[in-house]
Amino acid sequence: MTTEQPVLLRNDGAIAHIRFNRPHVLNALNAEFAHALLDTCKKVAADEKNRVVVISGEGRAFMSGGDIGSFKSEAAKSSGFFRELIDVFHGALEILAELPRPVIASLNGPVAGAGLSVALIADLAVAADDAKFTLAYSRLGTSPDGSSSWSLPRVVGLRKALEIALLSDMFDAQEALRLGIVNKVVPAASLADETEKLAQRLAEGPTFAYGQIKQLMRQSHLNMLHEQLAKESDAFVSCSLTKDFAEGVSAFVDKRAPKFNGS
Repeated sequence: MTTEQPVLLRNDGAIAHIRFNRPHVLNALNAEFAHALLDTCKKVAADEKNRVVVISGEGRAFMSGGDIGSFKSEAAKSSGFFRELIDVFHGALEILAELPRPVIASLNGPVAGAGLSVALIADLAVAADDAKFTLAYSRLGTSPDGSSSWSLPRVVGLRKALEIALLSDMFDAQEALRLGIVNKVVPAASLADETEKLAQRLAEGPTFAYGQIKQLMRQSHLNMLHEQLAKESDAFVSCSLTKDFAEGVSAFVDKRAPKFNGS
């Protein structure tokens, strides 16, 4: 058992920062890391003071995938080892996906395997120009986890998703931008600043409306058009009862910038 904290949580005003902290192994995921991530996500979800979440990696990588060294242990020879690791990891990702606040992935260096899965589950992603992406699983003779088989086809289309998953080729930040895997590519030296600007912009926005937008978009594929229209109507009415909506309308009429408070 290592004494390091594999996941760090820092609250900066309305912004919660989740930082992967195993830089000596490029933030590779092991069982301890997965449990720490789940615990951290639970804390973030329970803290209503944060209005946006930023996920980043310490050191030269966002996340290089699974900690392959730990996969050679005696424990890993049992299917139960991987079942627990993956279920815990998935629990953390479900919290992030369902969180009624925007989640930003700040990506640098290797974004591989489970790291790419985390990047895809985030709502927005900013990448350093030195970031490198690969799904990687097929190179180990296994299939993807971390929701990438769900999110990747929705982002890039089925045929491209199959290419990325079957071949496990590496691609750069500009290709990730072209495919829609990331929203913006910035110089590596500017990654933290550019991520902070985006997080601050979202933190100053209408948080309740963001939660409704996120839910509508993420669940839209489950609904027929009529059902989705009904959900849009319900969401709009709910938003119309908030202080932020009243402020947004007043600001528009008064021709000034709105000052939202997240309620």
